[in-house]
Amino acid sequence: MTIGPIDSLIEANPLTLRADMPIRRAAAQMAEADCAAAPVTDDSGTLVGVLTQKDCFRPALQASYYQEWTGQVGDFMSTDPVTLPLGTDLVSAAEAFLEHPYRSFPVLDGDRLAGMLRRADVFRVLVKAG
Repeated sequence: MTIGPIDSLIEANPLTLRADMPIRRAAAQMAEADCAAAPVTDDSGTLVGVLTQKDCFRPALQASYYQEWTGQVGDFMSTDPVTLPLGTDLVSAAEAFLEHPYRSFPVLDGDRLAGMLRRADVFRVLVKAG
């Protein structure tokens, strides 16, 4: 199967977080944007991690018990996320989703964030192509 690169499928301006952001604010922004994962970047736009909904469950649960949110994004994010390079072909991206349990991947242009690729978008294209 020959299907082009993922470049047209990526969300080029995803919700982006900072490691020093309060986890409560990040979780609220993710819930509002209905995103499963958000890239965490430094001031230069370099990816330093990913925060997922699952990462937010522990602080949210703690807050429900103690009525207080504590911590920052950097305390809960994954610091070595699996990424895909810009230009990755669709089949390779689909195989990455089979290999890893993630619902989205950061896509990098060199070391800079180009956007996020959602599993649902890859699935949709594969179904149409089949």
